[in-house]
Amino acid sequence: MTELDFIDQLKILATHPAARGLADDAAVLPFGRHKLVMTHDMLVEDVHFLPSADPADVAWKLIAVNLSDLAAKGAKPLGILMGYSQASDAAWDNAFVRGLKEAISHFRTPLLGGDTVSVGKGGKRALSLTAFGEAKGHIVPARSGAVPGHAIYVTGHIGDAWAGLQIATGKADATDIETSAALLKIYNRPEPKLEEGRALSSLVSTMMDISDGLLLDASRIAKASGLNLEIDLDRVPISPAFKTLFGDDQAARMNAATGGDDYQLLLTASPETVLPIEVTRIGQCRAGTGVSLKSNGESVELPESLGFIHT
Repeated sequence: MTELDFIDQLKILATHPAARGLADDAAVLPFGRHKLVMTHDMLVEDVHFLPSADPADVAWKLIAVNLSDLAAKGAKPLGILMGYSQASDAAWDNAFVRGLKEAISHFRTPLLGGDTVSVGKGGKRALSLTAFGEAKGHIVPARSGAVPGHAIYVTGHIGDAWAGLQIATGKADATDIETSAALLKIYNRPEPKLEEGRALSSLVSTMMDISDGLLLDASRIAKASGLNLEIDLDRVPISPAFKTLFGDDQAARMNAATGGDDYQLLLTASPETVLPIEVTRIGQCRAGTGVSLKSNGESVELPESLGFIHT
């Protein structure tokens, strides 16, 4: 059974309106005059992080990926609950706690509780986190709100985390120390776009964070909204650091668009709407289904894999 097949079975059970049919990355409950936004994500060793990864970076990433889901809903973090598996390695645990402290302080998000379990020496670590946030007084964006004619935008640069992963796994030239260090930091310690999400949330028709790859996450908006997202590969914003190592041809851009771990925001809005922060327009919503690509005005065949999919 694939992950998507399993989620389809869970959708039958998730009938509460707050669950949004499990079509979003967060649940949304009334919270006085505002909304309580709740999300849960996991990081598993050898799946989401390398066994050689710095435990402090793993802790940071565990918090960051959850807060990124809150950012996509325009929510301000209120607190977190953590599930932690110990593998009889005190040095690893101590380094993880150090990174957790750094992230909690940096994001100003308190640890409120959680649970621990021992998986024994050499066991694979599975780490989980639930994050709570408050969205004030407006409709919380869903994946299902895109409208034909609306423009598609992203924040920041796409592909830097993929580039960092290539460096971390020895698949890219790391002789340019400054460039390599910058890309590794983006991969190891992502910065969720919390302020940007709050600034944008009342003006967009859809918004989600890019975790599994720009094209794959765009396809999720397309499916939820029942339309086509046409993306211009030439407009996808690529950083100078990425170009230094991987170039700027179509193959490099395709890697950026499918790599994942960006934790930028992908959004749609009326092209007439003046957005309050810097974003890059990369395409438009149209009648149809799925995602389509173009480059130099010509249609481009989609890659076999649009991004990271759990099998």
